[in-house]
Amino acid sequence: MGKQMTEMLKGTLEGIVLALLTGNPAYGYEITTMLRAKGFTEIAEGTVYALLVRIEQKGLVDVEKRPSEKGPPRKVYSLNEQGKQELEEFWNTWGFLSERLEQLRQGGK
Repeated sequence: MGKQMTEMLKGTLEGIVLALLTGNPAYGYEITTMLRAKGFTEIAEGTVYALLVRIEQKGLVDVEKRPSEKGPPRKVYSLNEQGKQELEEFWNTWGFLSERLEQLRQGGK
């Protein structure tokens, strides 16, 4: 993955993860697997776990500890109301930016 892609992902990864959690509670490794299935193959697990800590601290997700067959209980993340509002703002911002970028790509028309 190129440096430009890495930098762009830094600014959008939170919204991407919130979108993945919409109606689909998951634990860290599942989230990483979902990201990879969507083509985000170069995102390191450590990056995802650090992001999960941040969105938990920001109050965007609810966390439930569930027993694991192996090892300690898993933290399962689900989008809460504040997270849904944050995701809605992300999509609004994304729509605004993508429209403007497409205009620029088309020669500013």
